[in-house]
Amino acid sequence: MKVFQIAIIRPQDRETAQPPTLVLSVASQLDSFSFFQRSSVEEFMRFFSTTIAERTQVGQRQGITQENYVGYVYRSHPRLSVVVMTDKEYPEMVAIELATKISREFEQQYSEAQIMGATSAIKFPALDDYIVKYQEPHQANTILKVQRELDETKAVLHKTIEGVLERGEKLDSLVDRSNDLSTQSKMFYKTAKKTNSCCIVM
Repeated sequence: MKVFQIAIIRPQDRETAQPPTLVLSVASQLDSFSFFQRSSVEEFMRFFSTTIAERTQVGQRQGITQENYVGYVYRSHPRLSVVVMTDKEYPEMVAIELATKISREFEQQYSEAQIMGATSAIKFPALDDYIVKYQEPHQANTILKVQRELDETKAVLHKTIEGVLERGEKLDSLVDRSNDLSTQSKMFYKTAKKTNSCCIVM
């Protein structure tokens, strides 16, 4: 069971496209991938995270499956989403509660004006601690138990990436049009898709 990446994202307004989508803070743990794959895997996970963050409704929690991993997203605010990228074996409630916890802490530390006015990444060192601590979901689950008992029951929607995309949108065309992915990452995605082995964990 692995947490690969945690990203705090400011999604753009789908109608005005302003301000643009921005990854405010990110932490990754990709040592289970081969050294040569890591930069492409990290880039693609960021792309996947921003794609699902933009397409998640305010107040919604969902798990989006793509190949061998799941992006658990919580959009607490029109301009704030947290995405926790895991493998398929990772317990969903732990991932969702982690996204919720990070969202609350981030909103306590940074005002809406700071989030809206950001033009580059914002320091949030807690992500580095959480990505290490939550590699052991059973231990983390104990930490979250009290908080979970205080929270009301939350529904988690399960979808594939195709279920999140708008009618007529295809992941392949989003990858091709993306300015956030390097040519190397685009080639990595296409090659992995052909062999049906995107982002295989070593």
